[in-house]
Amino acid sequence: MLRPIEFSTYHGGAREGGLLDFSASLNPYQPEWVNEMFERAKEISNRYPYYEKLEEGLSELVREEVTVTAGITEALYLLGILALRGRDVIIPEHTYGEYGRVARIFGRKVVKGPNEPEKLAELVEKDSVVFFCNPNNPDGRFYRVKEIKPLIDAVEDKKALLVIDEAFIDFVQKPESPSGENVVKLRTFTKSYGLPGIRVGYVIGFPGAFKSVRMPWGIGSTGLAFLEFLLKDGFEHLRKTMPLVWREKGRIERALSVKSDANFFIKRVGDAKEVVEALKREGILVRSCESFGLPEFIRFSVRRPEENEKLIRALLGLESL
Repeated sequence: MLRPIEFSTYHGGAREGGLLDFSASLNPYQPEWVNEMFERAKEISNRYPYYEKLEEGLSELVREEVTVTAGITEALYLLGILALRGRDVIIPEHTYGEYGRVARIFGRKVVKGPNEPEKLAELVEKDSVVFFCNPNNPDGRFYRVKEIKPLIDAVEDKKALLVIDEAFIDFVQKPESPSGENVVKLRTFTKSYGLPGIRVGYVIGFPGAFKSVRMPWGIGSTGLAFLEFLLKDGFEHLRKTMPLVWREKGRIERALSVKSDANFFIKRVGDAKEVVEALKREGILVRSCESFGLPEFIRFSVRRPEENEKLIRALLGLESL
């Protein structure tokens, strides 16, 4: 008998059309070469997508050996195969729900702890696996290397494993990324290139292990075409568009009295479900943070100036009622 896992997560992104979508935290500016990329994907879709050479090129660009995966999501499930057998899993209380779901799928005990790295370090035991999102989802808090060091030290001391999810690190001004013998870092292009359907990310750390268990042809012809154009781009798209996102982020912070290190915010609104529905009637979609254990908060992303203006006016209008 096959029985379903009794654990579910909810993700951002519109399920219905006609709404201005602030629920998915994406770069609102897609690459100039996106149409050419899709043409290239059609051209190579009649053959299996082998991307080892592109993986080598990406490693050179990142300056660390990487393992290409179908977004961070595939990497999380590969971690289940490689690291979760017989290990307890430590997860901050308010963070991305997929960590807990993966742990449950692989039959592991989950220990919830504080979001602060220094306090989370106190829970680390021998052989445990710690998931830490930086910047964190949903609040956008980014922790500097010196702030994460107590957690890294605890992991090294206990011979545990620290998994740092850096899905939104491209949106951080002056980012830092820690390293360590027992540290795995997960990154994705789907957020920073505004292309969540492409499903391309990569892992830094333990390349032999990850490459031994990943799916063959996991990213498909579109993902392969994306990597081809990305290597030509050399992250120029990020250098062009991130200042635009940061400028709008600052404007939203001032207008709505919110703060974040990433490209999204949380805001206390009282009844999040009620506010989500009220904004839907205005043609705007934001994310309720109930699934993060924060039912009084909504999450919304940074979009283009004219779109952000609509959200600001709508939220200020609700506050005045």
